[in-house]
Amino acid sequence: MSTNAKRLVILGAAESGIGAALLGKQQGWEVFVSDGGTIKEKFKAALQQHAISFEEGGHTTGRVLEADCIVKSPGIPEKAEIMKQVRKAGIEVCSEIEFGFRYKGSSKIIAITGSNGKSTTTKLTWHILKTAGNDVAMVGNIGRSFALQIFEKPCEWYVIEVSSFQLDDIHQFRPDIAVLLNITPDHLDRYDYVFDNYVRSKFRITQNQLPTDCFIVNRDDEAINNYLSTHSIHAKLVFFTMDENKIPEEGGYVNKDFLHINYEGEEMKTSVHDLTIKGRHNQYNSMAAGISGRAAHIRKEKIRESFESFDGLEHRLEFVATVRGVDFINDSKGTNVNSVWFALESQSKPVILILGGQDKGNDYNEILGMVREKVKAIVCMGLDNEPIHKFFDPVIDTIVDTKSAKDAVHAAYALADKGDLVLLSPACASFDLFKNYEDRGNQFKEAVRSL
Repeated sequence: MSTNAKRLVILGAAESGIGAALLGKQQGWEVFVSDGGTIKEKFKAALQQHAISFEEGGHTTGRVLEADCIVKSPGIPEKAEIMKQVRKAGIEVCSEIEFGFRYKGSSKIIAITGSNGKSTTTKLTWHILKTAGNDVAMVGNIGRSFALQIFEKPCEWYVIEVSSFQLDDIHQFRPDIAVLLNITPDHLDRYDYVFDNYVRSKFRITQNQLPTDCFIVNRDDEAINNYLSTHSIHAKLVFFTMDENKIPEEGGYVNKDFLHINYEGEEMKTSVHDLTIKGRHNQYNSMAAGISGRAAHIRKEKIRESFESFDGLEHRLEFVATVRGVDFINDSKGTNVNSVWFALESQSKPVILILGGQDKGNDYNEILGMVREKVKAIVCMGLDNEPIHKFFDPVIDTIVDTKSAKDAVHAAYALADKGDLVLLSPACASFDLFKNYEDRGNQFKEAVRSL
């Protein structure tokens, strides 16, 4: 590499890495992309088109360590050998959302994190801003990368779904409006199985916020309350709650089937029956999105209109079909135990539950009561179903093992009676049998439609 331009190395050439590479090149960096695996053809083509050098199938350590700054894929853990070398060398490491933030100009950011509900809340918040006529993009973990959006078409507003992994490598990233939906044990394998490490990671979303910024949080979440009781927050704190004893002067709450939002002296309310997305968890998501809209100066009429026109999210409690009286629901995005709790909580019919995949250290005690109350049978869909059997064998009489979406659907259908519901809500990552949760959900839907 020449020494004229500052050197940017991108570790990981997927959606976020390619976005950071293209933005870096546009902003005058000398860019090198390094991926330990294979790079998809479409991403290779983008790098070649913009004359960005790259390697795949391994990292050339010497070349990586020449960097002035490294943008790391959220999927690369700190214990990876290349990261040990990078940390030892003391090179600046940042996430793609941090890199994008440095080139966002005067645009404004709503950033949304939490263990569950991020994607739904992000899409609904984007829908609210879009319905109100704003120039807004939905980026981050949902849709396209933040950096790529800035490279291709900068917008006035960005609604960003942010994971804990992305927050781990921020330095200056500062949302005008930040949302923390909930914190339940997830990805603990990346946090040395210490829940407090994961909690701290989530709260990084507000670490750079100023008193003029807004931090919207769930007042009913134990982990959030515990953290707030011992840490000060610089931003304006706004709460939402389902607890009638905790109704905030400013924020959101649900009372007698009405969702209320009070913000800066103005109140709006809407019937929960008018929300297009159902279930208690979606009332939380709607409050968070609605308050975000008010904090972004969206008129309450537009927010109400958005609540009634929102079409939900694929792979998140998505109704697929009714086959001879049996309903099939695709909740493939339910990759942790808390997601399964919410999915079961919103069902009124007897459930055949499809669980399994790559276990992330799950504690199934959280859903034990719900499973006893609502689940008739469990169909395991994964290469290693032992953790599920170990926990649920004493609880559920019928547990079947399968190793494909097609077999899981057929097994569940065979166990179901007319009036039952088959729910794919796996509580696990998908990488043992599928490319990702979308692939898992799509294969599930295909199998249902071919019954």
